[in-house]
Amino acid sequence: MDQGAARRLVAGASRIVGFTGAGISTESGVPDFRSPNGVWARNRIVDFQEFVSSEAGRVEYWRQKVAAWPAMRDAEPNAGHHAFVELHGQGRLEALITQNIDRLHQRSGLPAGAVLELHGATTEAVCLSCGDAIDFDEACRRVEAGETAPRCRPCGGLLKPATVSFGQAMPRDVMTRAEAAAETCDLLLAVGSSLVVEPAASIPRIARRAGACLIIVNRDPTPLDGMADAVLRGEISAVLPGLVHRDG
Repeated sequence: MDQGAARRLVAGASRIVGFTGAGISTESGVPDFRSPNGVWARNRIVDFQEFVSSEAGRVEYWRQKVAAWPAMRDAEPNAGHHAFVELHGQGRLEALITQNIDRLHQRSGLPAGAVLELHGATTEAVCLSCGDAIDFDEACRRVEAGETAPRCRPCGGLLKPATVSFGQAMPRDVMTRAEAAAETCDLLLAVGSSLVVEPAASIPRIARRAGACLIIVNRDPTPLDGMADAVLRGEISAVLPGLVHRDG
């Protein structure tokens, strides 16, 4: 299906759900995790069990997060992010489900209540014991000042970035809301995701089984291309605005 036909599908939809992965953020300069040159190609993965059980694991985890933070903090939303804002302004975006942890969708102008963050966000660090939270800039300053694995000052518990690590349970309430949005939309627009990471990758399948159209915009092939109504390749910031813009 060509871009014109995909655009007609978008134009005919009234209950659209967006689903985004790392590809939309790499165009803003945020490094991805899984590509051959991504974060995990240069660093070892510290899973949740190692984080809670090993001081050395926590030190390595925090080292990686502090090193990655400036690029994420200073990134700016691109035209792909703003395309979803346009859909919201048209009154047709039911929800934006994202695997990303950079808050670029909110910074582009989407209301926080419209964004469902499946993997949390790197904007604060949260105590795993008492739930006290601090700003991520403050957490990074503490690490750089010598607290290589910072602890919660009120209770002494482990501080961890408010993101979901390997082996850590995803927030059930967010996943429930995402599944409900997928079940009731008439079009799911999957953008910049490899669609291989579960359970997040189940979301487009849920939408398709419920009768929604599925459009995939991604640089590389995905396992779900065969079930999509349209698959578009190219730069997201170039492709997506043309899909959602309404003439006149």
